[in-house]
Amino acid sequence: MSTPTGPASGLPVRMPRPRQSGRHRRPEPVVAPEGAPALVLAVPGVPGPAVRSLAEEVISIARSELPGLDARIGYLDSEDAEYPTLDVVLARTAAERSARVEQARAAGREAADPQGPAAVVVPLLAGPDSALIRRIRQAVMDSRAAAELTDVLGPHPLLAEGLHVRLSEAGLARADRARLFTVATAADGIILATVGGEEAVQAAGITGMLLAARLAVPVMAAALDQEGAIAAMAAQLRGSGSVQLAVAPYLIGPEVAEGLLDAAAKEAECAVAEALGAYPAIGKLVLSQYAAALGIAPQPQGSPVH
Repeated sequence: MSTPTGPASGLPVRMPRPRQSGRHRRPEPVVAPEGAPALVLAVPGVPGPAVRSLAEEVISIARSELPGLDARIGYLDSEDAEYPTLDVVLARTAAERSARVEQARAAGREAADPQGPAAVVVPLLAGPDSALIRRIRQAVMDSRAAAELTDVLGPHPLLAEGLHVRLSEAGLARADRARLFTVATAADGIILATVGGEEAVQAAGITGMLLAARLAVPVMAAALDQEGAIAAMAAQLRGSGSVQLAVAPYLIGPEVAEGLLDAAAKEAECAVAEALGAYPAIGKLVLSQYAAALGIAPQPQGSPVH
């Protein structure tokens, strides 16, 4: 069974890469500061094995980028102790920090009163969803823990990269940016499907512009949670000359109701790519939000030292 802090025994865990020797060695990675707040990933949607696996993979990526990171998972929609709710995880995190301070004092070691938040909560959301953000904020309040809530993960160029990869995996886009070869099934119009209403559509549109620059085809955003919006956008793209359309989910995955994406794509008569899921950039963006909240800067891996 998994724990709130990571995968169960026996599951693969990403480890930091070994340091290279020589003049062009990579720098030693920044490690999480001692006593740093926990990173708590707020996972929307109904939890289950697939959702837990996705969340654990995202956390594993973040840990590999920042060794020593205390990372945990809290679910918004859970009635099962196997999937602890966000407020429970936050309350437990705060209690553990207080206990560590008391233990240090009992052992005769100096222990200052904890400063700053006990946790930094990062929503597992590509774009803004006001209803989900309100629920996450309420869970933070219910926990009575000192916790800081970050922004969602997008818009961001890394999400455009992830969308491109998912489209290419489905045979709906060229895998290269130089367009050196053709794909017979490549779409000539892309619909970014998001959830969260008009605010989410506008935010997705920013990433859509980045994706359009990569693919050199029209990219438009539409909301899955607005009835008929995907089909209406498909009609608009076809009216402007696009023939072969594809839906690219601007979603991590758990935040959308099961079957909604496929139903919308079928109504619009479009092919559909997979959601972003645990694409490596998701874990890096989660860590980036956490690091920004604390004012630390993890060292990008692969940067040479001269």
